[in-house]
Amino acid sequence: MTHKFKVTGMTCNKCVEKVQKTLSKINGVENVNVTLDPPEAEIRMRHHIDESTFNSALQNIGDYKLGDEVSSDHNSTFLESQEEVSKLKTYKPLILVFIYILLCVTLLEINSGSFKWMSAMNHFMAGFFITFSFFKMLDLTNFASSYSSYDVISKKWYGYGFVYPFIELTLGVLYLLQAYPLFTNIATIVVMSISSIGVIQSIMNKRQIQCACLGTVFNLPMSTITLIEDLLMVVMALIMLLVM
Repeated sequence: MTHKFKVTGMTCNKCVEKVQKTLSKINGVENVNVTLDPPEAEIRMRHHIDESTFNSALQNIGDYKLGDEVSSDHNSTFLESQEEVSKLKTYKPLILVFIYILLCVTLLEINSGSFKWMSAMNHFMAGFFITFSFFKMLDLTNFASSYSSYDVISKKWYGYGFVYPFIELTLGVLYLLQAYPLFTNIATIVVMSISSIGVIQSIMNKRQIQCACLGTVFNLPMSTITLIEDLLMVVMALIMLLVM
C-alpha cells in the first residue's frame, strides 16, 4: 500500500535527503519518495505502519513531522479486492456447473479403469450440452428473449432462441452415445462458432446485457467467460475431429 503525507520542517534539499533516508530505514517500508516542492513524502509499505512510528523516527533528526495524508491507495486496493469477490460470487453458479461436470467425467474415467482423454472430452461435452440445455429450458420464453439481444441468428429469427436449447440437448445426447462423431463435431463447431460471434460483438461494444448461457435462472453478465465457454467447445470439437 502507498500513502502520501505532507511534511513540515523541510527547508532545503539536505532536509529532503535526511527525511527520505530516515523513513526508508523503518521496518516495513519498501520505498520512499520525498519532495521539497510540494513538501510531501510518498511511502510504499508492506503493511500498515502507524503515523506515530514515522514521526518518532523523524524527531531524532530534526524538527520534521508528517502532517495530513494527501492520498492513499489503500481504499482503491480494498475496492478492487471487493470487486474480485463480487465477480467470484456472480459467476459462482457457472463455476460450480463446470466443477460438477469435471468431477463426474473424472469419476467415469476412473471407474472405466483408465483415463482416456478422448473419452473424457466426449463425456465433458455431453455433460456440458445436456446441463446447459436444461437450465435454458426452465424458462424457454425468457431465454429466447434474452438470447435475441445478442445472438446473430436469433436477432433475425426470433424462433431460433426456442430451437437452440434443443440443439444443445441433441448434441449432448450424441456425445453421450458417441454416435455420428463426424456430424456431431462439425455441428458443434458451426453452432458454437456462430454463438461466439454475438458474444464477441457484445464484449467489444461493452454492452451491459445478461448472458443466457445458463438460461435466465441465474443473472450472469456477458463477459469474456461466456466467450471462453463457447470457444472451449469449438476447440474440443476440433481436436476430436482431427484425431478422427
